[in-house]
Amino acid sequence: MAVASSLALPGLQSFQLCCCHSFLRTNTTVFGFSLENYHHKRAPTPKWAFLLGGVSVLHVGNPWKPSRIMSQHVVHNDQLGGNVVSQGLHKDLGSLPKPLTISDIAAASDDSAKVRISYKGIPGSYSEDAARKAYPNCETVPCNDYEDAFKAVELWIADKVIVPIENTYGGSIHRNYDLLLRHRLHIVAEVQLAINLSLLALPGVRVEYLKRVLSHSQALELSDNFLTKLGVARENVDDTAGAAKHVALNGLDDAGAIASIRAAEIYGLNVLAERVQDDCEIISRYLVLARDPIIPKSDKLFKTSIVFTLDEGPGVLFKALAVFALRDINLTKIESRPQRNRPLRVVDDSNTGSAKYFDYLFYIDFEASMTEPRAQTALGHLQEFATFLRVLGCYPMDTTI
Repeated sequence: MAVASSLALPGLQSFQLCCCHSFLRTNTTVFGFSLENYHHKRAPTPKWAFLLGGVSVLHVGNPWKPSRIMSQHVVHNDQLGGNVVSQGLHKDLGSLPKPLTISDIAAASDDSAKVRISYKGIPGSYSEDAARKAYPNCETVPCNDYEDAFKAVELWIADKVIVPIENTYGGSIHRNYDLLLRHRLHIVAEVQLAINLSLLALPGVRVEYLKRVLSHSQALELSDNFLTKLGVARENVDDTAGAAKHVALNGLDDAGAIASIRAAEIYGLNVLAERVQDDCEIISRYLVLARDPIIPKSDKLFKTSIVFTLDEGPGVLFKALAVFALRDINLTKIESRPQRNRPLRVVDDSNTGSAKYFDYLFYIDFEASMTEPRAQTALGHLQEFATFLRVLGCYPMDTTI
């Protein structure tokens, strides 16, 4: 099925694109995946061929929208905030929503006024904290992995997806950069979250009783000095909130978990220590994506994210970055990723014969709105020598921690 889309920006020619969406039909489910392959072909004449956040699709009757969803959502209330820690075990941990997989979708959706946000993990994870910071009254949809979280939006199970993109300790999360390009969603917001790693245990358990501590591998690394002083064994699990849930469900009185304060509230654990990380301040940056882009406004600072490819040659990357410097546009992030479908490029060299080079995708964030003429001109200039260019989204900057 083909869906026609068009985009018109002030001062630019309208750009038309046809996207093909493949539909897989089973007895109970209709899947609508928009996994569009991109092609690295130079247009015969320079055109404004970049896409604002991918493409604004004209949905006719929402042909890929399911009619019923077999899933549970967590409804957040502002009164759940704060540092109040439950002193008893959660009465019914089994009632918490389980992470979604594609097989959980039976067919159909429920139109809700509240925004529904999918994320990787279970209730109490830091991704859920970031979603609640951006949308305090949201409904969260936990998913098994990042791929399922993206598909939840494409299949109308969720309105938005939130994913971590980088943090001050480990740097960029490359897997999610690849998913930005693979899925045709639009970045509509960013969220910066200060991470508070806390040591949790069952009520009545004291620090000196602990023989082991469970958490995600990165959380254990971040708390290396603290755990070394405790002299406890370390056990890796898939998720910080999963560690808290495991301790609570199994009644482990000799084990603690490193997780969030909210995980303690959900699973009925006590907080034995806060901010156990070696670095006092760890910031994670998240991106929120939706099916449709937002219209930039003039009352906020906006950021734009793009991805592009270039031909091999001396000074080509310098020229690409110069289009922003010439117009006083500040770059806040640059990331390169080898192309997975074409990792190597063969180039003829008159001195040594043919040579093989890595073929890269370049991701850039810059401080400007797509409504600004300087941003439009810069991308028009970049389009002259980029072999592929796509705007992933234009969104308000998060200046709060």
